[in-house]
Amino acid sequence: MKKSLSILLFFTSIASFSQQILTLQTCYDLAEENYPIARKVDLLASKSEKEIEIIKKGKLPKLDLNAQATYQSNVIQFPLELPNMTIAPPNKDQYRASLDASQLIYNGGRIGANTKLKEAELQTQQQQVAVNLYTLRSRINQSYFNVLLFQEQMNLLVTKMQELEVRLNEINAGVKYGAVLPATEQAFRAEILKLEQQISESNHERIKALGNLASLIAIELEPNTTLERPEVSMITNEDSKRPELTLFDLQENQLETTKEVISKSNYPRLSGFAQVGYGNPGLNMLDNSFQDFYMVGLKMNWNIFDWGKTKEQKQTVEISKEILATEKEAFELNNAIQIQEAENEIDKLEEMVQRDDAIIELREQVLAAVTSQLQNGAISSSEYITELNNLYEAKIGKEMHQTRLSLAKAHYRLVKGN
Repeated sequence: MKKSLSILLFFTSIASFSQQILTLQTCYDLAEENYPIARKVDLLASKSEKEIEIIKKGKLPKLDLNAQATYQSNVIQFPLELPNMTIAPPNKDQYRASLDASQLIYNGGRIGANTKLKEAELQTQQQQVAVNLYTLRSRINQSYFNVLLFQEQMNLLVTKMQELEVRLNEINAGVKYGAVLPATEQAFRAEILKLEQQISESNHERIKALGNLASLIAIELEPNTTLERPEVSMITNEDSKRPELTLFDLQENQLETTKEVISKSNYPRLSGFAQVGYGNPGLNMLDNSFQDFYMVGLKMNWNIFDWGKTKEQKQTVEISKEILATEKEAFELNNAIQIQEAENEIDKLEEMVQRDDAIIELREQVLAAVTSQLQNGAISSSEYITELNNLYEAKIGKEMHQTRLSLAKAHYRLVKGN
């Protein structure tokens, strides 16, 4: 008796203590904030920023310091001898050091196109993370509603035990005055022990499911955490807003940007250059002495014929776009099927909950009648316990159907991307 009262006191007083209240939307938000792959969004942004900085450095001047010393087997010789003039051949050992600078002037917008491509890649990669986090919501739904189901089952079992305690107190008085047989009291105590087992089992399962939920949202949850049943609104007249559809659009944009980069790869490249140096010989090959020198100029490079390489690369991108289009079409078809299935499941469960209400109403009427009969000694304790069990089986059945209905509505919103 004391043990059952302590269990009742524990579970009925949970609401009076400070506890963690958790909603389904909070779980979604925590997962998007704390789940390991969520950190990829910032990491991808940092990586892309560095890559864009590297690309933009192509606009900056380029400086190279060069030095060489050589010895060659032969040098220029002058076969003719001129009167009163001696032309010494260059030395076979030669030395040169120079500082070379080059500055890009025009490259057809290649740097800008590559920068734009990196930005498109970043958007696609970050959206892929968003898709992965969105699919995580399905697992959160399962864990959340599992915890909620065990939580509500425990509440019903505690309520059932409270009712048995009331009947037991009445029977104790009857046993004390000899109006009720002791076997009746023993039957009620056995049923209470059975309820204690069920409550303990439900509590362990609830804590286990709560641990799974805590792993998904990456925070610690107290054992007495209470979950709120979400009020899930149904929006049936909106188009699907799944993040995968946004990902398909971003992937298509990335392919278009890739075509732009390919087109600009064959544009002419114009750059200026300058060279200052010191060597033996310098620019005057006939002067066998160390001398300084400099040179400035412009350089243009233009690949005017690439054997159709650019055209074939663009064709490859177009094929990739067609593949992407088929994947998007298949996704939209499967998504439409999922939405229809979810709507059917909701309709089925709503009908079952309505029937549960009718069943419970009838079971309550029967229990009220047998309670009066028990108090008047007209029926046995086993008959009363049977009807009490029938009532609470109906209530637990309704709770299960309501939880499944809430899950089905949450799943519906998930498959529609609302």
